[in-house]
Amino acid sequence: MDLSLKGKVALVTGGSRGIGRATALRFAEEGCKVGICARGREKLDETLGELTDLGVEVFGTTADVTVPEDISGFIDSATQSLGGIDVLVN
Repeated sequence: MDLSLKGKVALVTGGSRGIGRATALRFAEEGCKVGICARGREKLDETLGELTDLGVEVFGTTADVTVPEDISGFIDSATQSLGGIDVLVN
């Protein structure tokens, strides 16, 4: 399905597991640049590898969305790396 998202920037919190991971992968399949954050480094790195294998630009960092400094740091770093935000899934 073409959702006309190619080249857009999608940020997904909780992007290393479950619905967040599936959402991030789907955005990548649509051609989005994808930024994800997660609490655990191991699953985060696995998912970043899968996203990279899909041929899109990716950004990822550990962050706990219940900590304001973590989430603002994720958004600031991801937008600087990927060039903005078009879609945010929290």
